[in-house]
Amino acid sequence: MKTLSLESGETSHEAHPENSTINGVAILEFTLRFLAAGGTLASAMAMGTAEEVVPLLSQSIILNVKFSDLPMFTFFVIANSVACAYLVLSLPLSFYHVIKRADKNSRLVLVTLDTAMLALVTAGASAAASIVYLAHEGNSNANWSPICQQLDSFCESTSGSLIGSFVSAFVLMLITISSAISISRS
Repeated sequence: MKTLSLESGETSHEAHPENSTINGVAILEFTLRFLAAGGTLASAMAMGTAEEVVPLLSQSIILNVKFSDLPMFTFFVIANSVACAYLVLSLPLSFYHVIKRADKNSRLVLVTLDTAMLALVTAGASAAASIVYLAHEGNSNANWSPICQQLDSFCESTSGSLIGSFVSAFVLMLITISSAISISRS
């Protein structure tokens, strides 16, 4: 039987190779959580500031379009804001998992809430995507014409915020997978 002699305060990665993997996954999870928070914040801000004023019919009518005019865009901003707040508030616990191997209970709570935030962000992005698609393409069956030819900056802002939100949803998926890996290895 082989024994390892270590001085006080020293650790060996050879003695516990699984701990270094868990720590690596915890660092990845913390980094992804930080990126997802930034993505949801940027998406909410881009959509929340989307506004354009356009003159119609030889400038006798002025059309003022804001994100708050459509409930799907309002839901999108609220969903991304809630997800961002959760991700920022979960950063200290995620950092705690990097420093110290926490028990399964705190990881289970995080993976459950991460999954709920993934569903919320995906629902908000999907609802807003349907409206952005109609704005770009219109619907000839319903006799809706595309409006993005007149509202360039508004459509660019909403489309950009959708891209950021779907990227954040993908990062939330990666966070959920890494949390599940951490739980299975602990």
